[in-house]
Amino acid sequence: MAAALVLRGSASWLRRQRRVCVGSVAMVSSRAMASKTAVGFIGLGNMGNPMAKNLVKHGYPVIAYDVFPEACKEFQDLGSQVTDSPADVADKADRIITMLPSNANAIEVYVGSNGILKKVKKGSLLIDSSTIDPAVSKDLAKEAEKMGAVFMDAPVSGGVGAARAGNLTFMVGGVEQEFDAAKELLTCMGSNVVYCGEVGTGQAAKICNNMLLAISMIGTAEAMNLGIRLGLDPKLLAKILNMSSGRCWSSDTYNPVPGVMDGVPSANNYQGGFGTTLMAKDLGLAQVSATNTKTPVLLGSLAHQVYRVMCAKGYSQKDFSSVFQFLREEETL
Repeated sequence: MAAALVLRGSASWLRRQRRVCVGSVAMVSSRAMASKTAVGFIGLGNMGNPMAKNLVKHGYPVIAYDVFPEACKEFQDLGSQVTDSPADVADKADRIITMLPSNANAIEVYVGSNGILKKVKKGSLLIDSSTIDPAVSKDLAKEAEKMGAVFMDAPVSGGVGAARAGNLTFMVGGVEQEFDAAKELLTCMGSNVVYCGEVGTGQAAKICNNMLLAISMIGTAEAMNLGIRLGLDPKLLAKILNMSSGRCWSSDTYNPVPGVMDGVPSANNYQGGFGTTLMAKDLGLAQVSATNTKTPVLLGSLAHQVYRVMCAKGYSQKDFSSVFQFLREEETL
């Protein structure tokens, strides 16, 4: 699942904050760094779990929630407080990070009957690290603003390995005056935290990145499959690609061919990592955005179709690099 996080300090800290008007709305202009006050985290799935653990490692008390109670047990064992709903997280923390799988999940967590905004405190900072439609992020920001809270979108790149290592890249959209307050927390989980602009621009950067990633992974899988069928040893071919102009992240860091690299999903029957269903979802978001902006994305559209077919053919729970296996098995393509 995914996760959410709200920012706030002690009563005396809050009194020190000054507010400025952005349009007709009072916004937090200067946030003193709250020293290790509680952080809410909603969504403890493959990505959210290691992200929340890194907050704990940096000394932040985590108040956790996940729709699957078993996902919270590990944090309960670590001494974290576990709640019964997103609203309860907002009642206990004024900095919240959410890490959720879809538009529908994000909408439910924020504005549902037991959502964050039912009990959110004024001045809270809400950081959504889910990958969702930029338009949904903008709508959630407006709803948070009505409650006196600040919403920022901060989707991530890097995968599960980077989440464990604390090396994620965060693409952040929202009120620029709040960026430093968000960065305080995000740097506990990532090595790159980039401000992109207004709310929704973080999501825009993320879906562009993932569209390119999908295209490059399919291209790597096709090239490796062709080379193997032409008699090349896959390790040798990968070595050549990675010292040549075809080199890319999909070939040198996340190679899709079993036996070429250790520590990647292709070495573990494509388990773990970034699921095919999630890649298909992100490519769908890119398609919607391309349609809305009348942008031609020919290869992006083809990649979307490939991953949708993979989901229908039993690959939905496998890592998206399983496109190599899919190509090997689909002789009729």
